Amino acid sequence: MPGYKTHIVGAAAVTGGALAATSWLGVYRPGFETMVCLGLFSVLGGLFPDVDTDSKGRRIFYGAALVVDAFLIFREQYRYAAVLGFCALLPAIGSHRGWTHSWWAALLIPSSVLLAPMLLLGLPWKPFLPYYAATVLGYFSHLLLDRKF
Repeated sequence: MPGYKTHIVGAAAVTGGALAATSWLGVYRPGFETMVCLGLFSVLGGLFPDVDTDSKGRRIFYGAALVVDAFLIFREQYRYAAVLGFCALLPAIGSHRGWTHSWWAALLIPSSVLLAPMLLLGLPWKPFLPYYAATVLGYFSHLLLDRKF
């Protein structure tokens, strides 16, 4: 099965292609900084399905979760810190290439990209839709490379 480097390249390629297509069609033309951020979200989406194994993706995700959890605790947002901690435990439920390698997880897991700004900061969800889409594209690229979709 492909390693983390292949999943990074796959996610970047799929999202780069989608950005090129939407730009060419005139549907969506983000600036350079936004494209870089979309690429990062896509790569994170492409690495997420392997957080249920001892992998580079798991170390990246749990490192990021630790930083965000510490920030939430510092800001006395204990409820959200607890939710993040609970969600971080979910990949441990099930086997490798189990629920984290399903089409419904590819749509559900990235929804945190829409929900977190709304719930934590009171921001509208629409500006975050491209980031959700990029994360979903990255996630699906992982499933395609693993031949699970």
